[in-house]
Amino acid sequence: MARKLDKKISRRKFLGTTAATGAALAVGASGFPRVSFAADKVVKIGFLAPLTGAVAAWGKPGLDGCLIWADWINAAGGIKVGGDNYKVEFVSYDNEYDPGKARTGATKLIKEDGVKFVMMLGGDTWPGVQKTAEREGMLFSTLLPSDLTPDTKTLLAPCEVHPIYNVTGVEWLAENKPNLKTAAMCAQDDSLGKPSVATYLAAFEAAGIDMVDETLFFDPATTDFAPVMTKLLAKKPDILCLDTCYADYVHPLCEQAFQQGFKGQIISCTADFYQKIIEKTSKEFMEGFIFQFPDFDDPALNASHVNFVKPNDFYTEYAKRYGASEWSAVSWEYASIMDLWADAAGKAGSIEPDAVLKAMKGSGSGKHAFGNAKWWGKELFGIDNALVGNWPVVVIEGGKAKIKAFKSIPDWWDKHSALMIKHMKALGQMWDQRG
Repeated sequence: MARKLDKKISRRKFLGTTAATGAALAVGASGFPRVSFAADKVVKIGFLAPLTGAVAAWGKPGLDGCLIWADWINAAGGIKVGGDNYKVEFVSYDNEYDPGKARTGATKLIKEDGVKFVMMLGGDTWPGVQKTAEREGMLFSTLLPSDLTPDTKTLLAPCEVHPIYNVTGVEWLAENKPNLKTAAMCAQDDSLGKPSVATYLAAFEAAGIDMVDETLFFDPATTDFAPVMTKLLAKKPDILCLDTCYADYVHPLCEQAFQQGFKGQIISCTADFYQKIIEKTSKEFMEGFIFQFPDFDDPALNASHVNFVKPNDFYTEYAKRYGASEWSAVSWEYASIMDLWADAAGKAGSIEPDAVLKAMKGSGSGKHAFGNAKWWGKELFGIDNALVGNWPVVVIEGGKAKIKAFKSIPDWWDKHSALMIKHMKALGQMWDQRG
């Protein structure tokens, strides 16, 4: 995978596809003969995300996962829309997590490549694209629902509900380790770090866990994390929270925590390439590390409520093509978004953005990777364009990520929404505070 960090399927109903398409995928993935396409029946999907640079860990692995998804779909006959089968082709553009490059990429994908849907990581790059999306009426997706506002009518967060799902890890921690009462937290000072900090602060407050100090926001250009960790550990917290730090930050932060003798609990949104962290620290140091993203070889993903098709086989194929150590938080996410898109196109009988959007949200609910979910978000984002339901809590045990529970985000929200809104407002992260 292109990134800076150097030292750094049990048969299941296909998520979001029609029954016919789901059956076709199962047949195709089993090695049955390919189905031929009419020469002109191809739908192009835009992939506009960081493929190089510090944030590539949340872009490039997702494109790799999409290529597996496309191979399986196309081998099984494509997506049935109306009376036609459409082969899927992904067209990627590396925005390097830069708003200007994202704007250029969006224009190219829509005007020159003729895509019908564009998937993004979002965050700092979405503002560069928003006017283009509105002008063209193009359907976009983001992994960051904090991009949503009442004006983003063609932007959906259909898979990852960052940062709201982070409450589930804290909730599980409080239930299972009630003796841990204090925490220290750091985050990069950007549009991805700030709403996540607000979420963790709300979750810690709801769980009765006190912060030993204010959140330590560091410059995204930081390369020396020794002073950051020294300050975090100065007041001897029980819990060290790494917020939603990029992989290029999580790895050196963990190394510094190890070198400075921290023996407490670590919780983080992600632990991408955690095997590499173990190599630089120890299996014992990383034991009990809590985060939010499973490896898809986890047997828990074969539960009946999970909608992702053949998760174990998907992970095996990913590891075969790219290496198990290259699996990241987003390796499966963009593919799961494509499941929902394919289902909506089938229901709409059209690949046009407006028709797919209407079909995707029509019932008010959808088949999220981890279970049925509802379109939600108006109280927090000003629009119900985020698909929210259950999310897994993952713990490293014996050097391997393991799903410990699936926790309900809506259930937490029903009890603690006032806390979330309070902390989002305090950091200027409500939709009506963001410029």
